[in-house]
Amino acid sequence: MRLGGYVFYNGTDPEQYALAHVAKGFGAAVCPHWVSLEKPAELKAFKDAMKKHDVTIAEVGAWCNPMHPDKVEAESKIQYMIERLKLAEELQACTCVNILGSKSREYWDGPCMEGYSQAFFDEAVEISQRVVDAVKPEHTKLSFEMMPFYFLDGPEAYLEFLKAVDRKATGVHLDICNTMNQPARFCDNTSFIRHTFDLLREHIITLHLKDIRLIPNWATCGFEEVLVGTGGIDYVTLMDEIAKLPEEVPAMLEHLQTEAEYDQASAATIAFAKQAGLKQEGMKWVRR
Repeated sequence: MRLGGYVFYNGTDPEQYALAHVAKGFGAAVCPHWVSLEKPAELKAFKDAMKKHDVTIAEVGAWCNPMHPDKVEAESKIQYMIERLKLAEELQACTCVNILGSKSREYWDGPCMEGYSQAFFDEAVEISQRVVDAVKPEHTKLSFEMMPFYFLDGPEAYLEFLKAVDRKATGVHLDICNTMNQPARFCDNTSFIRHTFDLLREHIITLHLKDIRLIPNWATCGFEEVLVGTGGIDYVTLMDEIAKLPEEVPAMLEHLQTEAEYDQASAATIAFAKQAGLKQEGMKWVRR
């Protein structure tokens, strides 16, 4: 496993960006906003600096809504995804990652009534094929986050989706917390984690790390995102399963607000990794 997370470096110097990750013990990083295909010299400098300091480029984000109900808007987002996948390929990042999107006109990343329909599934497959076929990547893969409010909400659905897309340059970005859309699954998340890795192991290319808790409410069901170690996710089991993956997979802390919170989440993750029998070797975590 290569642990990663946001670093509070606001400049555009590739060397300093890489060193900011080293200082935190992070062996993986996301592509920052200032790296682009339009600036090839800076792109090369960034790629070289990350390689020099043994920090894997985990992901290039393509955060947009290619399923937008407005066809013109949707097409612009699909073209954006193509450009981001091209950047990921040039950087040899592990993945270019997005969510499937939404038919909602209010929230690009929110739920919609169509999210479990066959039409939604078919459109997501077609878009994925278009993006991959436009780039034909050899060094990176396109992936989508599982989410709790559309069909891509568990391992069986992800396998069905990958089979339908039928492209080698696609893989799984795994965020266990995003699959927690029912209390029964959350309350036995240990078994669900094992099951998910059993089904998706060979396809997992990156992960996001966070924690959640079930919100006490007598009338409705809801979950709240919290710092790693302060929720109910079985992180020892999660670390154990990540360590079994065949590759050095980046696992990225996310959605925290301050450097102190990232430090706390990182320390908690490392403690769980040690409980699972992992040790740090350079910029990665391996089994003892």
